[in-house]
Amino acid sequence: MIDKIKSNARDLRSNLTLQERKLWRYLRSRRFGDFKFRRQHPVGSYILDFACCSARVVVELDGGQHDLAVAYDSRRTSWLESQGWTVLRFWNNEIDCNEETVLENILQEL
Repeated sequence: MIDKIKSNARDLRSNLTLQERKLWRYLRSRRFGDFKFRRQHPVGSYILDFACCSARVVVELDGGQHDLAVAYDSRRTSWLESQGWTVLRFWNNEIDCNEETVLENILQEL
């Protein structure tokens, strides 16, 4: 199962959405407040969109397909929080329309 999760994470890293690519430009290579972020990072049985392991902050970008996944996202967030992670969740259109506000919110949590 672990190998399958790692393989899925690798595949997801190769197929980022437009909004994930936009956000990754800021978060990669310690460009964002000198914090190291990982993209499509496996934790437990989940793959996190972006994770800052040192601050234990997760950034999730949700598109329209997530309207149907509310229960799953809730269980996932509860589990991550029980493991000491803070989960920040943004809609894709927030990256498109309010990129600066999203970045400010992430920086505040770090």
